[in-house]
Order: sequence, then structure tokens, then C-alpha cells
Amino acid sequence: EEEDEGTLHLTEAADFPCVALVGLGKNNAGVCRTENWDTSKENIRQAVSAGCRLLQDLEVSHVEVDSCGDAQSAAEGAVLGLFHYDQLKSKKKTKVTTQLHGSADVVGWEKGIVYAEGQNLARLLMEAPANHITPTAFAKTIEEKLAPHADRVTIHKRPQAWIEEQQMGAFLSVSKGSEEPPVFLELHYNGSPDSKQPPLLLVGKGITFDSGGISLKPSASMDAMRADMGGAATVCASIVTAASLKLPVNIVGLAPLCENMPSGKATKPGDVVKAKNGKTIQVDNTDAEGRLILADALCYGHVFNPRAIVNVATLTGAMDVALGSAAAGVFTNSDWLWEQLHRASVVTGDRVWRMPLFQHYTKQVTDSQLADLNNIGKYSRSGGACTAAAFLREFVKAPHWAHLDIAGVMSNKDEVPYLRKGMSGRPTRTLVEFAAGLAHNG
Repeated sequence: EEEDEGTLHLTEAADFPCVALVGLGKNNAGVCRTENWDTSKENIRQAVSAGCRLLQDLEVSHVEVDSCGDAQSAAEGAVLGLFHYDQLKSKKKTKVTTQLHGSADVVGWEKGIVYAEGQNLARLLMEAPANHITPTAFAKTIEEKLAPHADRVTIHKRPQAWIEEQQMGAFLSVSKGSEEPPVFLELHYNGSPDSKQPPLLLVGKGITFDSGGISLKPSASMDAMRADMGGAATVCASIVTAASLKLPVNIVGLAPLCENMPSGKATKPGDVVKAKNGKTIQVDNTDAEGRLILADALCYGHVFNPRAIVNVATLTGAMDVALGSAAAGVFTNSDWLWEQLHRASVVTGDRVWRMPLFQHYTKQVTDSQLADLNNIGKYSRSGGACTAAAFLREFVKAPHWAHLDIAGVMSNKDEVPYLRKGMSGRPTRTLVEFAAGLAHNG
């Protein structure tokens, strides 16, 4: 580090009872073309999180953090690294507050805190058990988080009667197996000085628990399906964050929220349902339900005349098989939208990777014995993430649409060193950075 970077020197360290020293790697790292991220930023996030955790384990309750030459990344590392879901435990980790050491870049530090708190909100929603975060509870939590921004935000918690009026037959076919009522959550953030500016439309899959329905999942690890509302969690958390940052952009967020459960009322394999746009769907596998609820939400979203549509969903196990937890898959009809998302992900280190939307896959979901579409590809497992994306495309008319399949990045074991084990809240920061880019580049 250079002398003028506001670095904490050991002479100064004597003022503190406890000091963690961390290595930041090579000081000329920067953006790496092969890794598709900014290595310096990632190193800082990793180092600061390690230092903060060490001090937390020593039961230090207040930590001053050096900016490390990039205060935003340092703040992200601190806040992300310290998050731990222990709300329901009686024995809790030490609560640690952090502040910037010195006054080098307070603006960057504050921004990093807000970005990281956004991701932590998504982690909280995803990690919480499904009997705590029901569709109703999810909507209420987001409403509370948006309350401070009431001047710029409108919230509609649409009940089942509204969903029926809208003729969202695909969404209702999923929710009807559960005793828990569905909610269609609609958020409007009006941040642009031009109220007529077409909004960015974000759509998130909100299955608060996914048993698979009549096509029941195996019981091993089924508990992880409490996080099958990861799309809704990251979308809503990014809107809360955009509001906190007062981003000068208009955003509409849609989250169809329900459980997918087996019962005497549940949809059966082979049933045919009708989506909002009139297309009929043969539901051959009730565990391919995310695409059904998103189909109706995407149809509805077109009424807002959006400048771009981004939908986010823990959609397919096939996505996890393809890329694991390295990056979220992006399927898009727009090179411009791909560039925007990719640029944002290089900055945040929460990466995305482009996947194909070939007609090859469309043919596999439009060949249905009884209906216009089948909810699984006719060659079943082959290219499962791609056939799911092709299915969604059948409900999109907009020229700039992207589908993010986040099933592979839903949880963290130890791959992202600055996130503890558990649900990841990814790629919330990438969505926020993407929205900020749209706000500032017009």
C-alpha cells in the first residue's frame, strides 16, 4: 500500500486491544479476463471478511476496517462475511458493528454497506424456514423493508381473487395443492425524475417451499427447497437496495408467491392448464413448476411497457449440473442486455455466464401431445436448463429480456470465501449494479 492510502500502520494499531492483519494479494491485480471479475475487489472482500470473522470469534463487538484502497469492497466483505442466520437459535454469535477506519472514502464505504445489506436480506429470506416465510409472510417482510421509502414506492399484495381475475391459470395450477394462500406481489419503485420513463421489470420466482407436488422430490435435502423463492428474494432485495440508494431509475418488481405441495387438490401429471396469454400447457411433471408461475407473471409484466425484462429463478437442477456455483446462467434475446448484466457482474464478483436460446430447445417444449406446450422437454433431462428457458421465451414479446437461472448459486458451501455456509442471496449485488448502470447510462 502507498503511504497516502490511509493504511493502518502498526504504530497506530497500539490504540486497539485487538488487531487482525490481512493480506490483499498482488496490488496490481484488477480485472481478469479469464476469471471475469475484478481480482483486487474479490481479494479485498475475502481478506476483510476473514479479518472480521476472526475478530468476531474473539468476541470483539466493534471493528474498524481499513479501506484497503477500495472502501466499497471492504464494506461488502465486512457485512457479507459477518452475516450468520441464528435468529432461531438460543446461542448466538457476537453481534459485530463495523466502521471505516479513517475518512478516506466514506461514500464508497456507505455504498458497500447498502449493497451487502441487500444481499443479506435475500439470504435471510432464503435461509428462513418455509413455515416462517410463507407467501403472506414474505410479502409482509418486503412491505416492512420498503416502508421508509413510501414516497417513492407503491406495493400491491394481490390476493387469490385477483390472480383468478387475471386468468393466471398456470400460477393457480401450482398454488392449488397447498393450504397456504398464494400472493402475487407487485412493487413499483419510482426513482427516475421522469415519471414517464419506461421501467426496468424484474420478475422473481417465489416458491416458498417446493416439495415437487405430485411429482414428489426425494426427501434427501428437500429442506433446501425453502430457498426455492430465491428469485423473488433477490429481486425484492435488489429493489429495497435501489430505493435505499435512491437510484434515478423506475423499477417494477413482480413475485408470484406460493407453495408447491401434493394434496387431493394438487395438479396431476398430464393435466392441461391455460396461461394468461391463452396458451395451453400440458403439465407432465409438477416439479417443473417455476416456469408455470413465471409464465403468467411475464405475460402480466408486459402491461408496464418495460425497457427491459429480467426474470430470476432457482429454475433447474440442470443449471447446477452445468455451471455449479461459479456463475448464474443468463438466457437472453438481447446482446445489449447481456453486456449490461455481464459488466455489472465483473464489478460485483457475483458472476453471470451466457447460455443458449436456440430454436433447437423450443422444438422440444412445443411438441406436446395434448396442448400448445409441454412443461418439460421431450428428451427429458438433456439440456434441461435450456428447455426451461425456451419454455419461458414463449411468454415474452419484449425485445430485451433475460432469464437468470440461479439454481446453481442458491447456496454456498465454501466456494465463495466471504459467504458463510448457507443460502447465498446471489446475485442480488449484480442486479443492483445492473440497475445502477441503467440509471446512469440512460
